[in-house]
Amino acid sequence: MNESPQPPVLQRRLSFTMIVLYGLGTTIGAGIYVLIGKVAGAAGIFAPFSFIMATILAGFSVFSFAELSSRFPFSAGEAVYVAKGLGSRRLALVVGLAVMLAGIVSSAAISRGFLGYLGEFMVVTDWIAIVCLVLVLGAIAFWGIGQSVFLAGVATVIECVGLLIVIVAASGSLTTLPDRALSMIPGFEISAWSGIFAGAVLAFYAFLGFEDMVNVAEEVKDVNRTLPRALIVTLVVTAVFYILLTLVAVLSLSIEELTTSPAPLALLFERSTGASSTVISVIALVAILNGALVQIIMASRVIYGLSMRDMAPKYFGRIHRVTHTPYIATAFVTVAVLIFALWLPLVSLAGITAILTLIIFALVNLSLWRIKATEKSAPDKDLVVQYPIWVPIIGFAGSSGFVILLALGAMKA
Repeated sequence: MNESPQPPVLQRRLSFTMIVLYGLGTTIGAGIYVLIGKVAGAAGIFAPFSFIMATILAGFSVFSFAELSSRFPFSAGEAVYVAKGLGSRRLALVVGLAVMLAGIVSSAAISRGFLGYLGEFMVVTDWIAIVCLVLVLGAIAFWGIGQSVFLAGVATVIECVGLLIVIVAASGSLTTLPDRALSMIPGFEISAWSGIFAGAVLAFYAFLGFEDMVNVAEEVKDVNRTLPRALIVTLVVTAVFYILLTLVAVLSLSIEELTTSPAPLALLFERSTGASSTVISVIALVAILNGALVQIIMASRVIYGLSMRDMAPKYFGRIHRVTHTPYIATAFVTVAVLIFALWLPLVSLAGITAILTLIIFALVNLSLWRIKATEKSAPDKDLVVQYPIWVPIIGFAGSSGFVILLALGAMKA
């Protein structure tokens, strides 16, 4: 009697290098091409300190995600962490759906942003461009995790090279640093540090995206060791890029120029080289495409993970026998992104998504805090990356603080 064939499963095809490139693709996106100007508007000449502060605040959550991804290396990671730490499947489901919604809205918003850059090179009807873009990205996500992450990795390398080009082009300004260093170090004035902190709140957004890495955990090789290291490396590389970019920007351009320019990095490149910034615009276009692709992959893995834990319909957990991707989940996410991009107002949804993401960070840190405080025996050191209990405590406090600041800002607006 012939045995029935085993159902297809996700395959572990992502190496350390591939998952780092995937992570960098979610953090180093098109946003940094305009965000530097906004941070400089809040912090002035002290903008590099805002990015340093944001790195530290994001770092605590990164370490919490690193430990939890080693303990529970599953898709729909945030939902799993909350279920394990806070013991509520209902809250875990809400968290999982919020993560999926954040990915869908983010991908839709990025797809909309693609139109502005595309318009610099050709004239095309908006809805046709959006439909073609989203369907192509959905097809790439369906194609296979190895192939789609490889393409995302290539795009990420192009993004990083673009940022390096800007840094190198403006590196001549570093010769003025010895003479200007004292004026760029904040004293004890409250006004200076309030501006730095306001800039850090904005800069924190530039680090969002690392959390997406945990949702492809079931496709990572040697996941218990690879994924935690990849999370930390992603944070470090992202921070180095952002801090160096901000430093050469405030040394090369006036704060007014940085604040008022719609494309400060393009302006920085033009001012430093005297050449056209077309290459920077093209790289920004690649960054947009990459960001939208990574969000589709992430959101499809979240709903797949929820399905495998009986928190979403079972058919979302079906894996294609050839591509080994969750094809129904991918199709669902692709259609949802298309609907959001074509018909729904994204500005308000994006603001709500930012607050939801920080609430999820707070809940994830709280979950690790409770797990570490209540476990009766130490976990297996060969399988789990471990950090002191004060790491999730500070991560929880920082994330909660940002939520309160954003909520107060929304109320004032």
